[in-house]
Parts: sequence; C-alpha cells; structure tokens
Amino acid sequence: MPTTEQLPHRQIIVSFVGLMLGMLLAAIDQTIVATALPTIVGDLGGLDHLAWVVTAYLLTETVSTPLWGKLGDLYGRKRLFQGAIVIFLVGSVLAGIAQTMGELIVFRGIQGAGAGGLIVLAQAIIGDIVSPRERGRYMGLFGAVFGAASVIGPLTGGFLTDHLSWRWVFYVNVPLAAVALVVTSAVLPSSPRRQQVRVDWLGTGLLASAISCFILMTTWGGTEYDWASPIIVGLGIASLALIGLFVFVEQRADDPALPLRLFRMRTFNVAGAVSLLIGVAMYGAITYLPTLLQVANGATASDSGLLLVPLMLGLLGASTLSGQIISRTGRYRLFPIIGTAAAGVGLALLSTIETGTSRWESGAFMVVLGIGIGLTMQVMVLATQNETPVEDLGVATSTVTFFRTVGGSIGVALFGALYASRLGDLLGPGATDLTPKQIANLPAGERAHVASAFADAITGVFAYGIPVLIVGFLIALLLREVPLRTQSGQALRANGNGIGDGNGTNGQGAPEQPVAVLDYAEAARGR
Repeated sequence: MPTTEQLPHRQIIVSFVGLMLGMLLAAIDQTIVATALPTIVGDLGGLDHLAWVVTAYLLTETVSTPLWGKLGDLYGRKRLFQGAIVIFLVGSVLAGIAQTMGELIVFRGIQGAGAGGLIVLAQAIIGDIVSPRERGRYMGLFGAVFGAASVIGPLTGGFLTDHLSWRWVFYVNVPLAAVALVVTSAVLPSSPRRQQVRVDWLGTGLLASAISCFILMTTWGGTEYDWASPIIVGLGIASLALIGLFVFVEQRADDPALPLRLFRMRTFNVAGAVSLLIGVAMYGAITYLPTLLQVANGATASDSGLLLVPLMLGLLGASTLSGQIISRTGRYRLFPIIGTAAAGVGLALLSTIETGTSRWESGAFMVVLGIGIGLTMQVMVLATQNETPVEDLGVATSTVTFFRTVGGSIGVALFGALYASRLGDLLGPGATDLTPKQIANLPAGERAHVASAFADAITGVFAYGIPVLIVGFLIALLLREVPLRTQSGQALRANGNGIGDGNGTNGQGAPEQPVAVLDYAEAARGR
C-alpha cells in the first residue's frame, strides 16, 4: 500500500494553534455576554428581547453546524474555515457598533453562523492532517477548550464591561480572529474539493428548520411560554414533522446533506447518543451551579464564576491526559465508559450540597463531574472519525457535535423546568424571580429558609440528571474498540482509500469501504 508523508510536526502544531484559537473564540462567545447583559439593556433598552442576544447566537450556531460539515466535505475545509473566521469577525464588529437591541440580535446571529463553522471545521481539519492514532492528544485539548470557555467567557465579559465598555465584549474578538486568519492562511494545507459537487439544499433547509423549531421550543418552554401553550406544542409538532420530511428527502437525494448510511454504523449511533446525554449533564450543571453557589453558599456573582474553576480543571486534566494515553496506546473504548460513570457520580455528589457545605467540598464534587465530561466528550468525536469514510468526515464530525449541542439545549430546558417546579412547591409562585441580592437583604431567619429551599431545588435537579448519565453509561458499553488508523485523512485521500463519490463507490467504480476496515491489515502487520 503506498504511503503519504505526514505534515512536519512543527507545521501541525502551528496549524493546531490557529484552529484552537478559532474554536476558543466561538466557544467563549456562547457565554461572554452573560455578565454584560444588564449594562447592554441600560444602554440600548429592549428588555423584553434580552434573551435573544444569547438565543440568536446559539440558534444560528446550532443550525449552521451540519451545513458547515457537509460543505467542508464537498468544497474543502481550509477556505471554509477562513470564511467562517471572516463571518464571525464581521458579526463581532457589527455587534460592537449596534445602536439598537434589534441590530444587536441580528449581528449576534451572524456571529453564531460563523461560530458553527469554526467549531466543526477545526475538528474536521485535525482529522485531515493528523492520524487517529496521534489525534487523541489534539482532540483532548479541543475538549478542554469548551470547559475553559464556560468559565473564561463570563469572567472576561464582566471585566471588559466594568473597565472598558460592553462593546469591547465584541471588539476583543477582532485581533484574536485576525491572528487565527493569518496563522491558518500561512501554514494550513489546502484540502481537496470533490470533483462532482451536488449540494442538497432542500435537505439542508428542512434540517435547519427542524433544528430551529426544536431549539426555540426548549429555549422558550417554561420561560417565555408555558410548556402546554399552543406555541410550544406547535413548535414540537413542527419539529417532528420536519424531521420526517427530512428523512424522506434524504432517502432520495443524490448527495444527501446528512447521509443516512452513517446511522448504519454502530459507533456513529453510540457517539451521537452519548454526546447528547453528556451535553445534557454538562450544560445543565454549568448553567445552574452558579445560582447554587451564590444562593446556598453566599458567593458573589464574580466568585461564582471563579468557583467553577474546579470543574474546568477536572475537564481540562482528564481530556488532556486521556488524549495522551490514547495516542500512546491506541485504546479509547474504556474512557467514555469510565467518564459517563464518573459524571454520574459527580452529579450524585453535587445533589448532596447543602447551605453548610464548604467550598472545598463543592469544588471536589465539581472536579469529579469535570473528569467525567473530559473523559467522554472528545473521545466520541475521535471514535466516529476513525470509522467514518473520509468523504463523510466533516458531516460525521458536525453531527456528533450537533448532538452534544442539542443535548445542552435539552439539559438547560429540562433542568430549568424541574428547578422552577420544585422551587415553586417550596416557596410558592414567583420564587424564581428572587435575585441573590434580594435574598441577602432578607431577615436572617427568612434568608436561611429561602437559601435552603434554593439549594434543595437545584440539588434535586442534579439528582434527576443521574438516570440520564446511567443511560449514557449503558450506551457507552456498546462502543467497540476499532484499531486507530495510522494515516491522516490527507494521506488516505492521496492513496485513494475510503474516498467515495457519494454513490457508494470510490469515484472509479470500485466499492467504497470505510477507512477503518482498510487499516486492519496494517494493524495486523504492526504498522
């Protein structure tokens, strides 16, 4: 079998820095505006539409993720990644100069559309330039980026708002995005485009519409509208109907936006399901832990962000260490099994927090949850990329990432509904509107009662998350260990392995095979 020389290590490292910077920008901007929102409302008004500053970004990011993955498979990923940087950059500048809340919401949507490309294309490009056997260490750091961004985002947003202006929350992206653009232009190798390109715009539109309805349903349900309201029920019905139409169209498309053949791969299905469930736990916990720390433990808003650092450190350490071990041993199956179990234990420990729990104890519990997430999240992407035909690398990567994002949307909505219901039972209607500052000003006896109720409501939500991760653990047991390939996606393309034309052949009439199967012979020879 002919071989293709891998890229020089130095070029891979510099490329990785540019990719990681782009992904960090996208991940941070999911949360960076949270601490700036009160100031933004004071300047621009539009309190009734405040939530859309966050929702618009998350919606366009989620909707665009599958499209970016598919277009990368069709047209090559380097130029698209740079295009995503430019879109994100333009959205950031426009958001910084916005004069009305409506303008800011639209420009945040533009930012989100670019962010979707940054997140999925960065992971797929690593699949192009690094073999799965060496990819673990890089993917581990990608996983750590998401954990770090959840803490860095609110802290950075608060600092810039207090010391400069809320507009710098968006302007700060400009120099960082420019560096990422220069680095990737200089060192990132071009990836080939498919000779026969057929974009499934109908399937893409149906999928985007279904995702939009679902995200709006989970975002508005229980907050803007009652779960049983006609709007929420209608969005749910529309989402299911659009998914049904999408499946019908994809079965007949020449080159589908999401090839349904991927769902015949056990690893793809396992990775998607586990990613969705770990997303429920991660985003649900990160969203409500600050409230727990502020109300139950008396932390300030700034301190509550800093107190999430143990979770980030657990995620960072576990993700990085597991990546190093995978690269050295070629073994990865055990990590998501241990990870889902550890995340379940972490939620169980967090569910025991009371008003008297020390910050050392709560910090240790968060470390356990972070370790569980770190051992699981990026391994699912790696396992999928290892078995996916090279021609579907981008869309498979984007789909697993998409499942995690959808899981996050479900987690925030599910945890929020349970939290509001439990708190209402304990304190009566309107209790969720109490702010930490209002609670701190209550008489001592009443304050203790309210703080205890908040702690009970939130920790009860964490307990409800445990069965979710038990299911994730059981699904992770179904993951099979396939020898990690020793060739990058570029090398496999050069050798003609695992490359199809979208019709089940390799473009020359020969049957298309998954690249993982082609490498079994190499693994047996000890290559």
